[in-house]
Amino acid sequence: MQAAAALASRGGVEAMQMRTVAERAGVALGTLYRYFPSKMDLVVAVVGEELDLLEGSIERRPPRAGTAPQRAVDVLMRATRGLMREPELAEALIRSLLLSDVRTDFGDRMTGLLLRAAAGPGATVPADDPRRVVAGALTSVWTMEMIEMLRGHADAEEIQARLEVSAARLLTDS
Repeated sequence: MQAAAALASRGGVEAMQMRTVAERAGVALGTLYRYFPSKMDLVVAVVGEELDLLEGSIERRPPRAGTAPQRAVDVLMRATRGLMREPELAEALIRSLLLSDVRTDFGDRMTGLLLRAAAGPGATVPADDPRRVVAGALTSVWTMEMIEMLRGHADAEEIQARLEVSAARLLTDS
């Protein structure tokens, strides 16, 4: 996955040719296909790795803002900054979410992260809590904002301002 991420960071999904990934990783092409039946399966795995890094960062340094919306925006902006360190990789990851037929748990994982951040340290959110729907909507807003940023139609400050408005309207401290 590191080899795939490195290739994508230099040339997007197009640069992630399975043969090149296998060569860079030092594995046989058949071995790569055994674990990742398609390029999109590999991209989705890279998305998962990026989410693992974000979750680790949030666990080590939880958002400390005073309100649920502020904590949720902190998580989303950390994700934004992390992805934008490698814009070509970010574009590949976002494109894979939009265009891939491969099932991914990205939305559920981002929603969970937002809920844990919004609820605060030690709080639990029941599976039937309506805030899950709201956090999912905020995840969708963030995904669209990332697309705007990757297209060059918005910068991080504009995105943060729009996310703050969206989060304040969608999330409550209850």
